Amino acid sequence: MPYYRRAGEVPPKRHTQFRQPDGGLYAEELMGQEGFSADSALLYHRYLPTAIVAAEAVDRPAPARTPNLPLKPRHFATHKLDVAGADAVLDRQQLLANDDIRLSYVLADRPSPLYRNAIGDECLYVEAGSARIESTFGDLPVNAGDYVIIPTSVIYRVLPVDGPVRLLTVEATGHIGPPKRYLSARGQFLEHAPYCERDLRGPAEPRPVDGTDVEVYVQHKSRANGPGRTGTAWTRLVYANHPFDVVGWDGCLYPWAFSIHDFEPITGRLHQPPPVHQTFEGPNFVICSFVPRKVDYHPLAIPVPYNHHNVDSDEVLFYTGGNYEARRGSGIQQGSISLHPSGFTHGPQPGAVERAIGVESFDELAVMVDTFRPLDLGAAALSCEDSGYAWTWAGRSLPPPSGGAAAAYPGSARR
Repeated sequence: MPYYRRAGEVPPKRHTQFRQPDGGLYAEELMGQEGFSADSALLYHRYLPTAIVAAEAVDRPAPARTPNLPLKPRHFATHKLDVAGADAVLDRQQLLANDDIRLSYVLADRPSPLYRNAIGDECLYVEAGSARIESTFGDLPVNAGDYVIIPTSVIYRVLPVDGPVRLLTVEATGHIGPPKRYLSARGQFLEHAPYCERDLRGPAEPRPVDGTDVEVYVQHKSRANGPGRTGTAWTRLVYANHPFDVVGWDGCLYPWAFSIHDFEPITGRLHQPPPVHQTFEGPNFVICSFVPRKVDYHPLAIPVPYNHHNVDSDEVLFYTGGNYEARRGSGIQQGSISLHPSGFTHGPQPGAVERAIGVESFDELAVMVDTFRPLDLGAAALSCEDSGYAWTWAGRSLPPPSGGAAAAYPGSARR
């Protein structure tokens, strides 16, 4: 995080005696990144955060991943994945993944268990509904349009409020934060950044919770897949006391939320490229926000994107509100996800360019994730795929016959 926060009770000097009303010492817990060399937070517990009474491996097989073969653009209708009785952690349905990032979707209607992701940061995007993120740092209410950044190894849970909550979840293998170009050398947001410290929300005051023998699910790295291969595994730890027993904390590392509605769009006379929409960066990926905005105002401007081939990236777009002008007529709807792989040139649907000329503003809301390694497809994505999407630029609903293009169009066969 780019700035310091303090909540609850902390002593005047860190790593000094801080005593409870009964005379005992509060237990310090330093959470820090990069081996004491980057952001950290110092928490004060009533009980030892190290005291566990049981540990059990949890059999959660890694979701199957299928390469994007044949290579083609794809469209997934995530609302077809809705099931009752799901929570925001254990019931995530993995859509897309590579060795840097995993994207999943869930409609959660019940509280999740306590959970710690020891592999990397998480970004939860709230498509619809409201929830309360409870953690060792306190409670963080979130609503539709909020991004929630959960740093690595924070223990938390998600409680839907007043009905189900729809979440797109991004799990990284490292840390997620504002792009470095938005920050000064000391971490302050610069004047050209499309959001700033005033737009960010951290947890309220810590709310110590009592309890004994409390279960926490931990997702962590493992070599269980074989020698020299690092995968993921799950363990259920039982803590002697509830980990939410914190009375105070301070530092620059904590869960925080930012609303997509507070993102200030950067516009110009001519069409602006996707980096102006960047919101966060992570290891080998970026997250961008497309929000309602005035569009290009040159008298001959074409407001929709030009056909483009981002040769280093797979592009994922999650359509979460309004009308996405460039995709009109392709079956895209609320909750849709499109995947345009790096080996494919993509652009506006037929007719979108002419329709956009003279338009002064776009009313669209979308989250984009660009990855710098190819994405594989999860079983959930395949189960909700719109199989005709790839052919929409050609104005067709079906691919050529099984003999391939050369069989369907003999004149195109290689001689």
